[in-house]
Amino acid sequence: MSSPYTVRWGILATGWIAETFTKDLLTSPASRDVHDVRHEVVAVSSSSSKERAAEFIKKVDAPSSAKAYGSYHELVADPDVDIIYVATPHSHHFQNAMLALDAGKNVLCEKSLTVTAAQTRKLIETARSKNLFFMEAVWTRYFPLSIKVRELITSGAIGNVYRTIADLSVGRDAPEGKIDFPDENRMVNADLAGGALLDLGIYALTWVFQSLYHTQPEAEKEAPNVIAAVNKYHTGADETTSIILQFPKHKSHGIALTSLRVASEPDNKDTAGASIRIQGGLGEIQVVGPAYRPRQLRVITKESDGKAEVIDFAIPKDKERDWGHGMFWEADEAARCLRDGQKESKTLPWSESIVIMEVMDETLKQGGVTYPELISTDVFDPQSPLNTGKR
Repeated sequence: MSSPYTVRWGILATGWIAETFTKDLLTSPASRDVHDVRHEVVAVSSSSSKERAAEFIKKVDAPSSAKAYGSYHELVADPDVDIIYVATPHSHHFQNAMLALDAGKNVLCEKSLTVTAAQTRKLIETARSKNLFFMEAVWTRYFPLSIKVRELITSGAIGNVYRTIADLSVGRDAPEGKIDFPDENRMVNADLAGGALLDLGIYALTWVFQSLYHTQPEAEKEAPNVIAAVNKYHTGADETTSIILQFPKHKSHGIALTSLRVASEPDNKDTAGASIRIQGGLGEIQVVGPAYRPRQLRVITKESDGKAEVIDFAIPKDKERDWGHGMFWEADEAARCLRDGQKESKTLPWSESIVIMEVMDETLKQGGVTYPELISTDVFDPQSPLNTGKR
């Protein structure tokens, strides 16, 4: 049996999402029955200090050999790094990912991929011109549960899919019309591209696109028409956003919902029902659990006499590390793409990331939501404060 293909990762940023992803990288692939690829964390960077990167390495129990850098520029210049995981807020993604691509590094970039579609197109153009791998880190796409959903749709298990309703919302309503986040928090801070859509709504859109766009035959791919309703918070960010996506040729509608005022799961116990319903002519697929980390499918067909086929999907844990969150599957996909010389993932190709970003562009436009030039420009600046951390 051949040795697994090893990928050497550099982690750009040291926040919560970086910690979660890195701890998943460090789990044993065998714990999820993966034997063809493996991961090493060889370097971590913080834009604030080398000490913070070193603290992060200890916190996640990465190998002591992992290098700590106090700048993103040092990380992207490290010859031992095969791929960089960009874990900054989405306001920073364009400049940070461009910094890595410009240095010749493959990139896995957190969602939402960018603030504007123009930024996404520029990143993809750069990756293509430099012959580099580049992927948006929508981890939910790589769950076995998501794979099963796409298989059920393409097999015709529920007939032609005509409608998908997907919601990811968090109930943070507060007295006097406020939301229970400080105004400087990234969830509502327009300077950080805050708002429900880019942070939460991307998951609702993920399910609409997985079921209504990704499964379309390649020769019949159809970008949707967009009708959006947006309520703005006093910071200028969107607080509640509802989107209707129409695919006229395929006679299908997608409804993507997101809010900072009301919750998809008010009691966190799934009593509100499925957060995603994928409806076809012969039945429907219900996805239970939060849209970003679902754990159960219910398949109900006309022939089942109202009885649901229930399929549970547990997220495996590495018993030795007592950890397993579900982000390792997207890392495995990136590793296989690098091994096989693929520059984009077939599960989330560049063209689809662009269309999704165009939908979010149009939604924000219809809602009158705008962001500062510093984070919305598609002009790359290696010395941007977003790359140096210096204002």
